[in-house]
Amino acid sequence: MANREEFQEQRLGPVIRRRSRIQRGTMDQHLLDTRERAAEYVHEDPWRVLRMQAEFVEGFGALAEVGPAISVFGSARTAPESAEYARGVAIGKGLVDAGFGVITGGGPGVMEAANKGALEAGGLSVGLGIELPFEQGLNRYVDLGVNFRYFFVRKTCFVKYSQGFVVLPGGFGTMDELFEALTLVQTKKVTRFPIVLFGSEYWGGLVDWLRKTVVDGGKAAERDLDLFHITDDVSEAVGLVTKETP
Repeated sequence: MANREEFQEQRLGPVIRRRSRIQRGTMDQHLLDTRERAAEYVHEDPWRVLRMQAEFVEGFGALAEVGPAISVFGSARTAPESAEYARGVAIGKGLVDAGFGVITGGGPGVMEAANKGALEAGGLSVGLGIELPFEQGLNRYVDLGVNFRYFFVRKTCFVKYSQGFVVLPGGFGTMDELFEALTLVQTKKVTRFPIVLFGSEYWGGLVDWLRKTVVDGGKAAERDLDLFHITDDVSEAVGLVTKETP
């Protein structure tokens, strides 16, 4: 017959703990314990969940009244004197002229360029920053900025408060945002969400690989290549990303 000790049970909200999983003491005790114990508690998963929740609340609260906006992505390493930077500025201005605010990752390079264009055109310039080991900070052209600890919270805000994406040449972070958006559109988690790749020379190799390797290999459908547009023209990029929005 099983020992009664094996079936001791502790209920902590929706969580049930039995046997060796039972916690000694109460949550209040853990909260009000010594300074050393409190410092440990900050790094435990239940506390992290509350921090994640707080980030969603802060992000949603700050961005709730942004209005129609387009997110612009691209490399943080793009030099201010480059033609690519100038195109980022032009895209930012064009989006404002079309009646949209501009949202970026808030950093330097292409992000700064798009924020600068939006600001100079008299529109809303938003930056959604991220906590990184190498601090970048928000660029000086951001009017409304939110800094995040967690990438997934930040990405949710990009999609939730944007009506579309313009993606300039960039690295892993840019591609992460691109494929996140493509996946959401492909699976119909979001609808009427135009995605424009700016720079055919830069993105051409990727598109060829998608067509010849991914689609031809049966890993995606031919129609999935219609989930995005590609262009080298600023006016066309603005038109493509705004025409499908509500």
